[in-house]
Amino acid sequence: MWTAYIALGANLASWMGTPEATLAAAAVRLESLGRVARRSSLYSTEPVGFAEQPRFVNAVAALETDLEPRALLKGLLAIEQEFGRDREAGFANGPRTLDLDILLFGDLKISEPGLDIPHPRLTERAFVLIPLCEIAPEVVDAACGKTVSQLLDSLNSRVRNETDEVVRIQSDGWRAGAGGGGV
Repeated sequence: MWTAYIALGANLASWMGTPEATLAAAAVRLESLGRVARRSSLYSTEPVGFAEQPRFVNAVAALETDLEPRALLKGLLAIEQEFGRDREAGFANGPRTLDLDILLFGDLKISEPGLDIPHPRLTERAFVLIPLCEIAPEVVDAACGKTVSQLLDSLNSRVRNETDEVVRIQSDGWRAGAGGGGV
């Protein structure tokens, strides 16, 4: 059994409704790939890369799974499609109905076409590190050997005000589905 940490993000409505509703439903769908052991709070975040779009809603889930990394990725991409995401039609850092990324997968380091673990921009993104630190501060990034807490401290010291743009939000729909030691 592996523990994979999955980033969830959205800034467009899906068939489920708001980005918050989409993330809550997507977290339930993750159960088809394993067991969601924990999930962070929801956070409202500024877009990265392409600024002319709505703010994102982000979270991180700890998924206990028997799947191998490539099979997990395939399952995540299928869930994205269920919620209306077409990666071929979108553009890098553009708006989306759902984004699911593998951040960490046990202590594995993988660099293959279409699959990089740990996530290659993990250490640069407060919108991922803050929710990840909420649920797994002592987990180690296999690429650099630092804990998530250390990575967040390092980001805070390098990039002033970045973490100020990551704002915890309350969502009854997210809390209702927390289950398994969630928020």
